[in-house]
Amino acid sequence: MGISNKKQKLVYLLGDILFFVVALWITLFLRHLTIPTIDVFLLHLLPFSILFVTWIFVFYVFGLYQKPSVLIKDKFFNKLVNVQIVNAVIGIAFFYLVPLFSVTPKTNLLICLVVSLFLILSWRVFITNFFRQKITKVLFIGDSKETKELMVELSENYSLLFDNYSSETDFNNYSIIVVDLEDEKIKPIISKLYNLIFSGVLVIDAQKLYEDVFERVSLSYLEHRWLLKNISNYSRVLYDPLKRIMDIFVSLILLIISLPLYPFICLAIKLNDRGRCFIIQKRIGQNGKIINIIKFRTMRVNDSGVWVKKDDERITSVGRVLRKSRLDELPQLFNVLLGDISLVGPRPDIYGLLSQLEEEIPYYNIRTVVRPGLSGWAQVNQEKPPQSIEETKIRLMYDLYYIKNRSLFLDFKIILKTIGIIASRSGV
Repeated sequence: MGISNKKQKLVYLLGDILFFVVALWITLFLRHLTIPTIDVFLLHLLPFSILFVTWIFVFYVFGLYQKPSVLIKDKFFNKLVNVQIVNAVIGIAFFYLVPLFSVTPKTNLLICLVVSLFLILSWRVFITNFFRQKITKVLFIGDSKETKELMVELSENYSLLFDNYSSETDFNNYSIIVVDLEDEKIKPIISKLYNLIFSGVLVIDAQKLYEDVFERVSLSYLEHRWLLKNISNYSRVLYDPLKRIMDIFVSLILLIISLPLYPFICLAIKLNDRGRCFIIQKRIGQNGKIINIIKFRTMRVNDSGVWVKKDDERITSVGRVLRKSRLDELPQLFNVLLGDISLVGPRPDIYGLLSQLEEEIPYYNIRTVVRPGLSGWAQVNQEKPPQSIEETKIRLMYDLYYIKNRSLFLDFKIILKTIGIIASRSGV
């Protein structure tokens, strides 16, 4: 945003580090019910400091430093809980797999996670209220739907005073001006906006700001020029081969770990309604190629061409559990190995829905320019799978953001968020 966010992020970072250390001290106190000595504290600080660095990185991946003022909403607590669940998985793996640190009691890890959760939550709420005391005047120029969405989002999460542009507006009264550069009405004032660059006023493109704040691409700005400029299907020299290697390596490990579950899942499906265990679905792969996706069966009939509702009567009782836990997706790891899909990418559409979606949503087929995925940017950002044209449009906005910004870091971020969603059982 440019509203002293760098300083805010630094304060949040230093505070988080401090309270992780404080949480460790409190953990040792609660563990032994006595004030820990310096030697005992330092003995634990070494292994935990490595974990703290990793946990801070997870905080960053989950966006806890991206929009530092978005902390008053109830959903922040849920996000922090999800982050701590991922951190717990990392911590358990660390203490059990690294022999050097096996001396550290595992109970301390759980206590430290719980204590740090409440310390950091309290710290974040306190410091956010402190930052919100400073008011910044912002001028919005443009009447688009996206501009109005930005005003609502920023007014809820930042200490900003908003005004709309009029012919009498004095630009020098504002420190930040957000302008919709695609709006034809701004042509008469473009030269004035240009001169503001030399006066210290920050002029921000509304389209770029929308993408930064919501982490999705606005469909209103979508046209051939934008797509040619931002979307491509060319092979990326490092990214594509490294991603394929990661797909093969991770899917093999997950298959080995999950194969013992297959007999029990199949038995549960058989006992539920005596139907078959697996289904094969025709879906749309990269560049519109039809691929066959294998899944555990969760419905009494196939869902081809029809959206699945949350309380859909076609879903079996066992199927609801499998969908909630994402266990029905496990067989798709074979599709990852075959190269039909990737671990991360836009979710492949059911074949029967494609023609309707392409007809009602402009440029919808652009999402097939990259290989589809087992999980994607839309899946970790939308609360539930699309069940209408409007919700599918939002999914496309997230998919376009992923295609435009795809990288190994973004893929890793999606994987971690997916783990958090599954672990907290918030997936639909």
